[in-house]
Amino acid sequence: MGRNLTKGSDVLRDILLLQQRIVPEIMELLEKRYTILRTIYFNQPVGRRALATQLSLGERTVRTEVNFLKNQGLVDIDIMGMSVTDEGIMIIDTLKEFIHELKGLSSIENIIKQRLDFEKVIIVPGDVDYDPALLKEIGRVGANYVKNVISDNQIIAVTGGSSVGELVNNIPKITGKNNVLVVPARGGMGRIVETQANTITAILANKLNAGYRLLHVPDVMSRETLDTILNEPGIKEIIESIDNTNLLIYGIGRADEMLKRRGISDDGMNKLIEKGAVAEAFGYYFDKDGNVIERTSTIGVRFENVKDIERIVAIAGGKGKAQAIIATKTYNKNSVLITDEGAAREILRLLDIDDCKK
Repeated sequence: MGRNLTKGSDVLRDILLLQQRIVPEIMELLEKRYTILRTIYFNQPVGRRALATQLSLGERTVRTEVNFLKNQGLVDIDIMGMSVTDEGIMIIDTLKEFIHELKGLSSIENIIKQRLDFEKVIIVPGDVDYDPALLKEIGRVGANYVKNVISDNQIIAVTGGSSVGELVNNIPKITGKNNVLVVPARGGMGRIVETQANTITAILANKLNAGYRLLHVPDVMSRETLDTILNEPGIKEIIESIDNTNLLIYGIGRADEMLKRRGISDDGMNKLIEKGAVAEAFGYYFDKDGNVIERTSTIGVRFENVKDIERIVAIAGGKGKAQAIIATKTYNKNSVLITDEGAAREILRLLDIDDCKK
């Protein structure tokens, strides 16, 4: 039966490729309907107006397409809004693979893997900068990868951020793993509690039935305060665990956005930008060539140790993150990148690679 399904998938892919060559506009329509269906799924129940706003489409266009999807039995509409049917969910899962292949994303994955020395690159179709709901799919894809590399006797370190948060939220309850410890990759007591490293650490530990340690220290502090905290016995124990991390899951940020988020003064922000800061990861700021130009005064993973961690998973999406992804290269041969098409195509452009299929 599996062989027949594979054969059927190959035939459908061939048909779609043929249609793409003869009637190229059909692919644009296919992708649009797939995006609408996927966005409804991730936000259900959702109203037409909210959907139109999220997709930056006119309400008339959304109404026309939704009516088509409803007539095909893929969408239900009730007083609460629109939701995807079981058949619609099956269509989403099936089309995902076809669109990935038809857009040439497998080829782009291999190019980025080779140029940036990743062990594996996984690209999700779309651009989270234009479709915020796509972050849920990026998180789901990341979770599918991470759940298969969690093993006994691991120390797992996680950073904060919305991308890592979505990844962890999509990891299912996993039983049967022994002697697993989850720790925050850095300190942080910011204003958005849901995406702090401590919060994400506790959620992941609960899903794995694992132990965990938390770092109740400010995200940024003075050197004197840091030196005092480092002498605390409890902090020393957590730092030792972080230094022995086996699996690191981290997000990548743009320097300008992270400096604002951390409440850095305009003067301090301008100085770092003038130095060439384009990216931030686990408390380090990088220039476009990957040089560390600043480290925040906080506790967590040290960049010089990252290259020796057994496995690391980076997650970031959106065209605007492409430069940051390139800049935060870790030189770890066991590094995996989970990203989206927007970031991937922009990475190719920045690397001056003319091999991206539109």
